[in-house]
Amino acid sequence: MAVPATVVAHARHAAEPAAFSLYQPLSVLIRRAPVTCPTGTVLREAVARMVAEHLGAIVVVNGDMSPLGIVTAHDLLARVLLAGGDLDASIDGVMSTQLVTLPPEATTQDALRVMARHAVRYVLVVGRGERLVGVVSRTDVYGTQQIVPEEILGPLASARSPNELADAAATARRLARRLVTQGLAAEKVIQWTSSLNDLVTARAIELMKVRFPLPDLAWSWVSFGSKGRLEQTLSTEQNNGIVFALPEAPGAALTATEVRAQFLPFAQAVNQLLDECGFPLGRGQGMAGNAEYCLALTEWQDRFRSWTSSADSKGLASSGLFFDFRSLYGCGELVETLRSAVLALARSQPAFLKAMASNALLAVPPLGMVRTFIVDKKNAAPNTIDLKATGVRPYVDAVRVLALTHGISATGTVERLRALVAAQLISEEDAQAAIDGFQFLQMLRLRNQQQHGNGDASADRLNPYKLNRLERQILRHAFMQSRGLQQRLKAEYKL
Repeated sequence: MAVPATVVAHARHAAEPAAFSLYQPLSVLIRRAPVTCPTGTVLREAVARMVAEHLGAIVVVNGDMSPLGIVTAHDLLARVLLAGGDLDASIDGVMSTQLVTLPPEATTQDALRVMARHAVRYVLVVGRGERLVGVVSRTDVYGTQQIVPEEILGPLASARSPNELADAAATARRLARRLVTQGLAAEKVIQWTSSLNDLVTARAIELMKVRFPLPDLAWSWVSFGSKGRLEQTLSTEQNNGIVFALPEAPGAALTATEVRAQFLPFAQAVNQLLDECGFPLGRGQGMAGNAEYCLALTEWQDRFRSWTSSADSKGLASSGLFFDFRSLYGCGELVETLRSAVLALARSQPAFLKAMASNALLAVPPLGMVRTFIVDKKNAAPNTIDLKATGVRPYVDAVRVLALTHGISATGTVERLRALVAAQLISEEDAQAAIDGFQFLQMLRLRNQQQHGNGDASADRLNPYKLNRLERQILRHAFMQSRGLQQRLKAEYKL
């Protein structure tokens, strides 16, 4: 169904995607070859190169382009000029050798996190064989918009105690609410909210990790649901788990039960700290501190195998959020191995996909007759609609099924829609209309939640007739777009 141009323009203004994305790979930020010098270079020559190239840092490399150290303008000021050093000395005595590196496929958000954690201004991007492929600065990461001040990022990433982290998290929540008040686009608010929440979680893990003896095995803290999709709003709860590898040496092998027993006290402590930081324990107890969600890689594969071999609608309703997952901390390779297995399992079970498609039709967009909405009259907040259950959920559920059906590895709703366009499975026009509608609903949720506390049952409930006429028109078209996605599922699965 065609959407009026004025409606589209208004919706895109309200939910305009930022050119700067926290989830783009660092390779996108690299705009030039790294400026380097070999070990033994005279400082005067290095400074002249930095001035000529208008750079704040130069990287010292070996003959294979592997980084050995970095010298910044701050280093030169503190270690040479103010210390009365000699510019004709070797750069080796001044360079910092404690380097912070990331691979090209790491995200801008990853760079933001490690910069804040290590209090550095530069991240070295290294590819195969530890070869330097680029340098990303704090300015590159922030883009041209200083949305989140460093006095918030710093304490989040370097809090020294649970109390400090809880205080920093409260400050971050206030900032997120202020961004909504300032009218920042929904996608950008959600990006920053998810990023700040990631910083809180990563720091909580680091604080608790030193207090518990953890097994020397590869493991990852995994986020599910809205956090797994990077779609967290102002009102959110915990949905997380742990995936771990089992030792391969037969003689020293631990069972999954033994490894789990070592992880659970640590995971429960992290869950409790996150609760104190403003992230309530999930109502479904789908958390890492629960033995049901602290599993070996093979156990997770068996769990997903069980889900995909079932067509039980009740089970699908409770397990759906687990298909939206990502690694937040630890060994990301384990999670990607699991993702590949899950995509293969889903595509091999057409009955499961059809049942999931049928389940995705249960959340009906609340469209009434012409220019009306179907409101809930029996709820504690009468004459309202649920922006999450009947607004956002139809999008999330329908797009998840389409992604699993076609082997799309992305987890976010918008990213999945764009991946479907890239695979020529949906038109760009239809995808953009769906993205506009989805982001408009997210904007309404943020605006509504801004007036409520986390966990407030009214945070996602809205009386549509209190919106102005244009917003009501856009809301109707947002619901029409989710209905259109559901119609696509009906046609594809003959429901």
